[in-house]
This record gives sequence, structure tokens and C-alpha cells, in this order.
Amino acid sequence: MKPIVVIGEGGHSKVIQEIIFVEGVYKVIAILDDKYTDTIKNNNILFGPVTFAKELNKNMKVEFIIAIGNNNIRKRIANNLKELGVKFAVVIHPAAYVSPNVQIEEGTVVMAASVINADVTIGRHAIINSASVVEHDNSIGDFVHISPGAILTGNVKIGEGSHIGAGATVIPGKMIGEWSIIGAGATVIDHIPNGVTAIGLPAKVIKYLN
Repeated sequence: MKPIVVIGEGGHSKVIQEIIFVEGVYKVIAILDDKYTDTIKNNNILFGPVTFAKELNKNMKVEFIIAIGNNNIRKRIANNLKELGVKFAVVIHPAAYVSPNVQIEEGTVVMAASVINADVTIGRHAIINSASVVEHDNSIGDFVHISPGAILTGNVKIGEGSHIGAGATVIPGKMIGEWSIIGAGATVIDHIPNGVTAIGLPAKVIKYLN
């Protein structure tokens, strides 16, 4: 198995660590989180601050995955690590269905029971969370988070950094702008602009974000 370093040690990280275990492609050799100020080793896994990624990348042939649900933080860390020349993994739970005609970029995680159908493109460091559905011809931007149970019907476009809440639905052909939030359970029947929060049935903009 190939060695992998997990960035982040919160609840989202627990899920990703279990996916890595059941997928059987990678072996976790280190978990880095800024709650650590120094490195320690436990059960043959190294724990330490995120800054230790530079040392690991320099001395080992290793891949990284950022196991942090917050899109802004994930982007910041990804950009910092990219400057070090690190290689990012793609992690897919074996109980997910992913069409063979799907393009998934580096750093993305696909959780259990999710469905990704034909001719979907998914950008870098995205999260396709448990039991979500990404139907045909969707375009999912970098650093997007599709929450558990969300349904993106056909030909939907999600801009960079947007978060689709748990159980939300987007009807065919609609566009969600960059860095927007769709509330849990919302139904999107119109295009949503950049940088807003939209909630409800149908989804309406209630807040403009910085």
C-alpha cells in the first residue's frame, strides 16, 4: 500500500481515515493537525503539526489528503502544501458508485453510498459526502462540499468553494455561484449568485457573504 498523510484530526478526518482503511490503497503513516506543537508516534502513526508536512514530503515518497470540512481552510492548506510540491491523493469509498466516465481531480474525497453518474467533472479538494447524488453532466468546482443526502440533478454547475447543505436538492440545469451556501433541506429552482446564503423551499437568498 502507498503511504498517505492525513491533514486534520477532527470528525471529518475520522471518516476519511476509515475510508482509507477500507479502500485498501493507502496506509496512513501520519496525521497532522495544528493542535500539536511537536511530533509524537503512536501505533506506528506519526502525529504532529501541519508544518511537519514539509519534512515528510522532503524525505519520503508520500501522498497527502486534507481531511477538513471547512472549504476556506481546506483551500488555504492546499495552496500552502502545493507550494511544497506535494502530491495529493483521491480517496473513494468502495461502497460509492462512480461512473467510469467521471473526471475527479486531486485531493477529492468520495464518501460511502454516494452516487456520481456519467460525464461529471469534479475539481480539486472537493467533498462528495455520504449518500449524496451527483447526476449526469454536473460540474463541481474546486473546494466544493456536497453534504450528506444532497441531490444534484442533471447538468448542474457548482462554483468553487460552495457548500450544498445536507438534504438539499438542485433541479436540472441550475448554477450555484462561487463560495455560496445552500442551506440544509433547501430546494434550488433558480440560479444562485456568488457569495450568498440561500435557504428554504424554494431556496431564496437571505444573506450576502464577504
